[in-house]
Amino acid sequence: MTPTTDTPSEEVANLRELISSDRTGWRKKHCLSLFDVSTAQFNAVLDVAKGLKALDLQRQMAVAWTYPRTLAMIFEKPSLRTRVSFEAGMAHLRGHAINLAANEIGLGTRESVADVANVLSRWVDVIAARVFLHATVEELARTGTVPVINALSDKEHPIQAFADLLTLQEYAGTLGNSLKLTYLGDGNNVLHALLLACAKTGVNISAGCPEGYLPDPVYVEEAERIAQETGAKIEISHDPVAAVREADAVYADVWTSMGQESEKDERGSVFIPYQINETLMSYAKPSAIVLHCLPAHRGEEVTAEIMDRHASVIYEQAENRLHTQKALLMLIIGL
Repeated sequence: MTPTTDTPSEEVANLRELISSDRTGWRKKHCLSLFDVSTAQFNAVLDVAKGLKALDLQRQMAVAWTYPRTLAMIFEKPSLRTRVSFEAGMAHLRGHAINLAANEIGLGTRESVADVANVLSRWVDVIAARVFLHATVEELARTGTVPVINALSDKEHPIQAFADLLTLQEYAGTLGNSLKLTYLGDGNNVLHALLLACAKTGVNISAGCPEGYLPDPVYVEEAERIAQETGAKIEISHDPVAAVREADAVYADVWTSMGQESEKDERGSVFIPYQINETLMSYAKPSAIVLHCLPAHRGEEVTAEIMDRHASVIYEQAENRLHTQKALLMLIIGL
């Protein structure tokens, strides 16, 4: 339901102050990995996103750029949510997004990554790149002169984690040690980002992954290090039932990501016990929600019944990509 009253001017002023003051140090900073994002910076994205979402629901443009800013989007992988949410977000902020498909620029083949980064830096305020190799976003950041956002790489999906934690916060009212998020499936880039995001916000995270598909130990170790400060519990196991037990949220991702199509049959048999279905959900809290970063393959990582029952929160999670990415752009570029 669209609110009938405008956001109080004091709240707008506080939101603008949070963005313009740069008290968490986001200005002109890359967002390549949550390794490099402090707890304060992570929470600032959530705080600004909440404010921008409220304004969006009211169709207010009280927080936007007076000089049009430009985002270059490099896509080596196809995209629905990432492209549309970034383009819509830039439009909301009175900016402009430019889509660059892989075949249009030939990143690293027709033209070197360094040349692309340097040329784009002369034209745009920030670059977002959805790539196969994490080394590509690192090289874009190292050789260009404008901030670079990792819009997905083989190692990590940081912008998804911002939306995930905002959704959990909206559902629970707060974040912290009273919450448990369970991730089931491949220990991939989505789980890597979730491990660090949950650790930074104090949320307990339990991952159930098959043998041979565990997350990178580097991410687990970093999450455990952060958890010593925030009180979060980090649990990694092969047992899907143990992972789901008493969970407040159960999270799924596809079993076979882009570039892994040749492994589809093998993965399909290995991951069957980790499917989110009625049986597994019976071990979670009765009030538990289901999250999915989409696209979803009904009948594989999640049953159609579970997907449809929790569709409203999953679609809200997708919507929150818009608001958290707007917040990230605002914090990086400034007013």
